[in-house]
Amino acid sequence: MSKFIEKITKIVRFPLLLAGILILTGFFQYLLMMKDVRGEHYDLKLFQVSPDTIRSVKTVEDTEKTEKEREEAASEVEPVYTYSEEKGKNTISMLNTLFDDLIDRQKKVADTKEKERSKVLNEQIKSMQSDLAKITDNENKIELNEADLKLLLTSSESELKTAQQDLVKAVERQMSSPIREDRLMEARASVERTIRYSSTFPSKLQGVGIRIGRAALVVNETKDEKATKERMDLARASVDPTKILQGQIIVQEGQVIDRNIYRQLQLTGLLSDDASIKPKLGLGILILLQMLFFYASFAANKRKADTEKTRDVLITSLIYLLSIILMQILNLIDGEFDVIVGFLFPAAVAPLLLRILVSERAAILATIMLGLSAGVIFQEGYSTVIQMELALYMIISGLASVVFTRRIENRSKILTASFQVAGINVLFIAFYLLLTQSNYTWNELSFYLIAALFSAILSGALAIGSLPFIESGFGIISSFRLIELSNPNHPLLKKILMEAPGTYHHSLMVANLAEAACEAIGANGLLARVGCYYHDIGKTRRPGFFVENQMNGFNPHDQLPPDASSDIIIAHVEDGVKILEKHKMPREIIDVAQQHHGTTLVKFFYYKAKELDEKVEEEQFRYSGPKPQSKENAIICIADSVEAAVRSMKEPSAEKIRDLVHAIAQDKLMDGQLDECDLSIKELKIIEKVFCETLNGTFHSRIEYPKQDKA
Repeated sequence: MSKFIEKITKIVRFPLLLAGILILTGFFQYLLMMKDVRGEHYDLKLFQVSPDTIRSVKTVEDTEKTEKEREEAASEVEPVYTYSEEKGKNTISMLNTLFDDLIDRQKKVADTKEKERSKVLNEQIKSMQSDLAKITDNENKIELNEADLKLLLTSSESELKTAQQDLVKAVERQMSSPIREDRLMEARASVERTIRYSSTFPSKLQGVGIRIGRAALVVNETKDEKATKERMDLARASVDPTKILQGQIIVQEGQVIDRNIYRQLQLTGLLSDDASIKPKLGLGILILLQMLFFYASFAANKRKADTEKTRDVLITSLIYLLSIILMQILNLIDGEFDVIVGFLFPAAVAPLLLRILVSERAAILATIMLGLSAGVIFQEGYSTVIQMELALYMIISGLASVVFTRRIENRSKILTASFQVAGINVLFIAFYLLLTQSNYTWNELSFYLIAALFSAILSGALAIGSLPFIESGFGIISSFRLIELSNPNHPLLKKILMEAPGTYHHSLMVANLAEAACEAIGANGLLARVGCYYHDIGKTRRPGFFVENQMNGFNPHDQLPPDASSDIIIAHVEDGVKILEKHKMPREIIDVAQQHHGTTLVKFFYYKAKELDEKVEEEQFRYSGPKPQSKENAIICIADSVEAAVRSMKEPSAEKIRDLVHAIAQDKLMDGQLDECDLSIKELKIIEKVFCETLNGTFHSRIEYPKQDKA
């Protein structure tokens, strides 16, 4: 896998590669989670018997029922009426005017001579007919025919006055009370009875009097349309919307689906014909946001090489998708139990792995995103959009695992961290159970307690079990593995210490230099340190041929020709690679041993050979390489030469060390040993500065104490 990653990063730029990996990750996540937002839909018909008890999956307003209830409330509102006292006064005034006019005309007819009376009477009748429209109005329309007028005008003055008084009293009595449209006929009948049974009303004028009285009465209390409408609107507004609540049972199993139930099923979108695309679009937006966060996080990392970043993205995507698959497997049995089975999910396994293999930032981000995904996956059909308690459980458990793995030095302590996470899980479960304010049985409480412990311990076990496979598959070495390899009790380190103690000490010194320089430029300092411990393991085959292991001033190279000595020196690289491969050491450690000399020239023996033969070939005295391929290996290459050179100095000073370090670094640069790694000139200067600071601290000047005389 590591070789494949190296090849693809050379072909495709990292931003495009990152986008492509995340698009595929988001696509597979969408396929895995699509069924979780599809919801339940039923193929039901009107008047069919329901096969299941169906609950509403959301809260919706029943607009039809709400409108019906509002209209019922409005219809029950009593109309607002307005009583007009003025109409009564106007009616009485009109009656008095009418009879006053009749009395005046009657006098004129009565005062006329007998022979002309008939003519005057006819003239008054005609005049009166035309004046009636002026005396009465449209509402109090009084119509009197010729016979009625003739009867009135031929009656005596006293008869007319008596009729006026009785008629005005009868009408006034009725008009003093409210008369609505529905009471008008009753009021007119009452006036008619009053006149008909009056002992004083002239009998011959009763008929015409009744007609005048009935016509005079009008409606004096009318409906106030504006006020009535306002009251009806207020009644409508006072009716709260009728809602179908989330989780509410719409129809029980075995119940007939009537029109009202069918309409509610339509409103809540539970019928197969009403399946909405909105939830699927919502899921797509959620996944898009998640992938954008991942993209921003990985794209912002400028400290790692593209190969390492690509590997990190692949590991994160793999662990992320495997976690979602595991959630889906657990979700298959979630509906079979009354408890929330999702609490069994090993929420800390993904953060643990990503914290160890990738970075703390990736672990935290994945924790939050998996929490959101879990909230959608485990949400129930009539619950909220996200199962919030499970989402929070995943996030808190994951964050706890990140915090508790910051100082872990070996794999065995992952289980210790798991027990710490278990404690956090138990506290969160307690918070959840207490906040719900429900009564739980002992079986339920036992399940949640066991789930909290099981989730954390399983997370640790899965992390420990899967780490070697992921490390092997992606060709990576975790900080845990490096820390384990740095243990002085490791068989190979004990081998170096026992067989080549000078080499062991040299390796420690080089490790200090390399680690400090790597950390200064953002490279992997721990990898550089551990790699230095093993970089000269090949010298254990012939330890006496290397100056740091020689004692008593004996040097076997004094007895050998230069080319043979050169071959022995160069062979320690190949010997070291074989030893490391035999012990199945990580590829990164083997690369350090293989590349720490690159293709440099063994100058001492080359120039010695050249003194004997001018035609000697330089390639014969060079290491076989390859040249350093990473920043860490390049730093180790320089540090190895610097440490050996400074150690051989008789009187090291800060200035001498600075000049020597710069000379060696420039020699490596000019010799092309740094051509195949991405080390910049700026970083090279930083490395030189760190080397000088570290070496000055090691080879500092010592105070000469005065010799004491012997007693």
